[in-house]
Amino acid sequence: MVLGPRDVSVRSIVVAVRKRPKLVSKEADENDVVRCEAATTVVVYEPKTKVDLTPVIEPSIYSFDHVFDETVGNAEVYETCCRPLLQDVKDGRGAVVFAFGQTGSGKTYTMLGRVGECQGLYGFIVRELLATDASCTLSASFYEVYGVKLFDLLNGRAEVKMLQDELCNLHIVGLSERDIAGEHELNELMSEGQLLRASGTTHANDRSSRSHAVLEIKVRLRQREGISSCGRMTLVDLAGSERAADTADTDIKMRREGAEINKSLLALKECIRAMSMRKRHIPFRASKLTQILRESFVGQSKTCVIANISPCQRHCEDTLNTLRYAHRIKELKGPTSGGLERTAPRPCQNCGLPIFAGDKHVCARTSVECPHCRQEMAKTGT
Repeated sequence: MVLGPRDVSVRSIVVAVRKRPKLVSKEADENDVVRCEAATTVVVYEPKTKVDLTPVIEPSIYSFDHVFDETVGNAEVYETCCRPLLQDVKDGRGAVVFAFGQTGSGKTYTMLGRVGECQGLYGFIVRELLATDASCTLSASFYEVYGVKLFDLLNGRAEVKMLQDELCNLHIVGLSERDIAGEHELNELMSEGQLLRASGTTHANDRSSRSHAVLEIKVRLRQREGISSCGRMTLVDLAGSERAADTADTDIKMRREGAEINKSLLALKECIRAMSMRKRHIPFRASKLTQILRESFVGQSKTCVIANISPCQRHCEDTLNTLRYAHRIKELKGPTSGGLERTAPRPCQNCGLPIFAGDKHVCARTSVECPHCRQEMAKTGT
């Protein structure tokens, strides 16, 4: 079945693959081993050698909800993958978009774009939210996961702490928040954060991200009788996985950073593997990254995963590894995969905001149903 934008809005997890073009300055003469067949299939032609030393080409075929070839721009990726999620955010729910893949595969370009050339998914989302409803107000936080620590990229890279409440909801304590009135404010915010974000140079990428970056956009809309709904859009630009050869000639600090990146990505892969095997225990607490992404897989948020891949033959192993794990995520959509399918919400009796089945919203002490009501009671001291 081919999924279009209308289908995305009713699915819990949607997985897309994006192939970047070859870099003219470095890869013009390299073999392109990736073919995007139709809109949902990608084929990798892997060169191999038989036992008798005969060279052969082995095709590996994968199907996903969406496959974008090198001619597709960020605008089409946004329209297909992100725009269908915005209604959930406006309705007071959550949505998560995260990009992953090897270093240099185009993740940051997809999420951020390039200043003066093209808009990234961040910009398209903010523009759409502000344009569709005059009562919509936005605020944003931007932080990075660097090793086992979190740093606020809008507050001089100050360290912040991650805590969980009694409902297992994640809170980043001390994280700053900025109002966004338009794309100009977003661009300033992102420029400030990107300058502070840890980066370095490797064989695979002249400006390699050394951390996972998380942009959280809070969306507030005034509804009936003055009640506000608050949705959240979380966008995650994961650092790329690295081979030892990518950092072989770098200093000790870079090699340690690469090891930490791979460690956190391995923790994510272990969670994906455990979920695909229907295990009762999913090791989300193994890293800060997996704790942040937990809601993407077992919560009520809608999720879009964008797997970025290189076309080059020398990256074939990394490309196949990315596609294998993207395919495992795609397989998490079944009804036995930890409650990933959304059930119809019921309104809170106090404020009317939606409550989903399975959410532990009712407070035994006060009988107040949802977090919004409890927050209001806490403000008034009742």
